[in-house]
Amino acid sequence: MMPETELKLELTPDDADAFLACNPFAEEASLLRQRAIYFDTPRNDLAAAGFTLRVREANGTRTQTVKAGGPAAGMFVRREWERSVPDDRPVFDDTLPFLSMLGAKVQDIRPVFEVHVSRMVWNVVQDDATIEVVLDRGEVMAADRRSSLCEIELELKKGNPAALFALARRLGDLVPLRPGVLNKAARGYRLLAEAPRAIKAEAVMLHAGMSAEDAFQEIAASCLRHFLLNEPLLSPGNPEALHQARVALRRLRSALSIYREMLEDSRFARLRDELRWLAGSTGDARDLDVLAARGAEDGLRARIEVARTSAYERAMEALNSPRARLLMLDLVEWLAFGEWRTAEAGAAIRAQPVRDFAATALDRFRRKVKKGGRDLAELDDETRHEVRKDAKKLRYAAGFFGSLFDTRRQQRRFRRFVDALEVMQDRLGTLNDLAVLPRLLDRLDLAPDELAGMLAPAGKEGLTEAAEAHDAFVDAKRFWR
Repeated sequence: MMPETELKLELTPDDADAFLACNPFAEEASLLRQRAIYFDTPRNDLAAAGFTLRVREANGTRTQTVKAGGPAAGMFVRREWERSVPDDRPVFDDTLPFLSMLGAKVQDIRPVFEVHVSRMVWNVVQDDATIEVVLDRGEVMAADRRSSLCEIELELKKGNPAALFALARRLGDLVPLRPGVLNKAARGYRLLAEAPRAIKAEAVMLHAGMSAEDAFQEIAASCLRHFLLNEPLLSPGNPEALHQARVALRRLRSALSIYREMLEDSRFARLRDELRWLAGSTGDARDLDVLAARGAEDGLRARIEVARTSAYERAMEALNSPRARLLMLDLVEWLAFGEWRTAEAGAAIRAQPVRDFAATALDRFRRKVKKGGRDLAELDDETRHEVRKDAKKLRYAAGFFGSLFDTRRQQRRFRRFVDALEVMQDRLGTLNDLAVLPRLLDRLDLAPDELAGMLAPAGKEGLTEAAEAHDAFVDAKRFWR
């Protein structure tokens, strides 16, 4: 078994041509043509257990590789087992880490997809570290389905992992690069299913043996991955992808808020502010998506669509900017190697058992929502909006930590608690939509009476429903106690 530390970066085929035209390295690249066959059972039991199995052929030599590791965003740190094999069939011996787990299912393992790439390889010295730079261009094939790939992999062979990011920034000055989310195996498995239009947040699976630090890294990586998976899917014709990208950013910002006391190092404030900027850059597009979904007369709908198209253009310009790309790379590095991981000030929190940390955090946010929502019908719009934001943070915290409380009783309480939170959020969201509508109408140069038929019921009825939902939330039992 050998560890693998790798930073994966995505780029377009045109940018790959531009990258090569820049002649970024002094040495000539070595060129390989590779064909890899990936194997699994009919029910994809290997993938479900976090393993990939492939046989790769290059220049007439075949190598079998098993890799272990869950989903990642940009930074991949995985264990791998390699051996030579005589042909395209895998060899099952006692060195394989999944044999006892699969049992008789090993007999069902068969090819599931192939990856063909043209690979250029350079060995680069960066800040006293040795890094293998790989440019892969090729295709993933599963039955009659195809998907192209174009990516740069920076694999640390020797030295400090920080050198990977220094080199990535250097290369990012030449062509646009984004942290990669999908390894080649993940691309293949996606071809086996229907292409998604948007990606919902994956479940965060924590366990009681984790520290607060371990759990934060899992949570934050999941949020970042959620965003990066949806970003390429964004378009005016796919509003759900934008919605999910914004949810991902809110989840990540909530995680930073939940863990703030542990995280405040020299880079924390800037990263938090940059995430706020990025989320804000997509706000107009989302508001107009919601408005368009309410329905309107033809003339009004046309005016909304003009404004919506313009808002998407602004959002895409921000998301494709060097500022946004650098933010993503900075986040990947900070999560893995930031000062917060070694600062003395946060040492006690980092080492705290995650269940203890979670219970304290959930109590804190619950108290805030409970207190802030008292006499909710009497609050002004801005104060109600603050209650709504606090309720969202509590909802995300419940989702982050829910897997830690896994008895039947705790899970029943978890579902009821989250259901009550969601109803309250929905009621407060309707009130907030109506509160911010005048500003949106001003930007569109629309009169409020033009939208009268599109608006949900408001007034005393909406306030009463929100207050009742808050009361139901307060009555919901805490699943973590």
